Amino acid sequence: MTQQPDPDTIDWGPFGRPLFDGDAARGLSRVGVIDVGSNSVRLVVFDGAARSPAYFYNEKIMCGLGAGLSQTGHLNSEGRKRALSAIRRFAALAEGMSIPPLTAVATAAVREASDGQEFRDEVLRETGIKLWVIDGKEEARLSAQGVLLGWPGSYGLVCDIGGSSMELADLADGRVGQRVTSALGPLKLREIKGGKKAVKAYVRETMAQLHADMGHETGMRLFLVGGSWRAIARIDMERRNYPLTVLHEYRMSSRRISKTAEYIRTSDLQDLRARCNISDSRMSLVPLASIVLQELMRTFKPKDVAVSSYGIREGMLYEQMPRELRERDPLVEACRFAEAKDARLPGFGRVLYDFVKPLFPRANWQRKRIIKAACLLHDVSWRAHPDYRAEVTFDNATRANLGGLKHYERVLLGLALMNRYTNKPDGSRYEALFAMLNPDQIKEAEVLGKAMRLGAMLWLNADEQPGTLQWSARHRTLTLTLTEHARPLYGEVAESRFAALAGALDATGTVKFRKTL
Repeated sequence: MTQQPDPDTIDWGPFGRPLFDGDAARGLSRVGVIDVGSNSVRLVVFDGAARSPAYFYNEKIMCGLGAGLSQTGHLNSEGRKRALSAIRRFAALAEGMSIPPLTAVATAAVREASDGQEFRDEVLRETGIKLWVIDGKEEARLSAQGVLLGWPGSYGLVCDIGGSSMELADLADGRVGQRVTSALGPLKLREIKGGKKAVKAYVRETMAQLHADMGHETGMRLFLVGGSWRAIARIDMERRNYPLTVLHEYRMSSRRISKTAEYIRTSDLQDLRARCNISDSRMSLVPLASIVLQELMRTFKPKDVAVSSYGIREGMLYEQMPRELRERDPLVEACRFAEAKDARLPGFGRVLYDFVKPLFPRANWQRKRIIKAACLLHDVSWRAHPDYRAEVTFDNATRANLGGLKHYERVLLGLALMNRYTNKPDGSRYEALFAMLNPDQIKEAEVLGKAMRLGAMLWLNADEQPGTLQWSARHRTLTLTLTEHARPLYGEVAESRFAALAGALDATGTVKFRKTL
């Protein structure tokens, strides 16, 4: 038998302890992370499903630590005071939440400033928190791993922009490859003399060098990480009057990015800031960031662009996950956690999935995971008032922290859950979002919702299948076969729901009873 290493002798990195104890880990106690960037200082407290952790607490303070760094070589004096104050606050919050010691990482400004170590010493002395300084390539690696938290097996190029730096990392087969760092952060660009022409020339020259260093092929997917990218994406939504303002997994094209850059250039920035709910300090960096993004698109020519809300902090969690946990579907894991925490009969979601699955014989694996997610979430909103339950389920599905979901898939999931609770989703205040689906997808959501609505009437326990559905698209027949044990459950309401499901399929419905299935 191989002797196991003493846990006290293992270097667990910035966390100082193992977060995931065993390959079967699914739950995660609260973990707090402070990210000290060149522009902002943020506290995130993760809680819940380990593979797709929930955000128990999330607060950001714009400090501008890196403002003027290129000229002075020092951290910005006012930014330093604000950052220290923010870290003091975050330490007090963590103590009040009774979470383990906070983990804190610092990036470009602290690692480059001549007084960076002095600031780290001050933070340790004042708060007891040790700041771990990571270099540019490590920053790129952790950001890329954050992307993998939401998109297992992803491939393409990850671009993380901060206040003072911009990092690139290759992803292939779910692994991080080549990484480079640069001084293309907007705080640094703001200090270049010679106006916009000089800035553009510097960005173009630097981007060309990055492309040569990466040896990157064109036509790959580009993942954007960082507050400035998210601000540009939010402005793109505003320009397009896009109905779903969830930034994670928002998609953009090169043409749309060019239009949005022009929109930023010709707009009143204060008016735009107010409409998009972007802070003053962030908005002041957006015009420079848009120059970088346009050059990034021209140089690397990605086939599409996806915004990621996951970055360094999430990448630190991913770092400690065992491989078996990394390979799980973050969407399904998050839904399983929600069911275990909030459903009246945890475990019935799996039974319900087996019940409705015959209605979708041609569903590929991407669609099956949406169906499974809906079944796991079908009962987690039961505490909501019946008059609003349908809308609450839709709101939760479309806006919740669920990884690995395209925007139209959020709407598909939400509409299926809405149909679980109402026969009349038409007239909802969310109808503008339904336009993101084609007619076949709307019909699919209706069928899935009505099937779950029927299955919810047939509860026995979390381990027993009360019945089966057989669907023949060719003959337009739907057969419900129930066990004798489930016969008492098939009352007037269940009968009405079965008729509604058959109607949605334009089928003739038949009910049978057997001693065993």
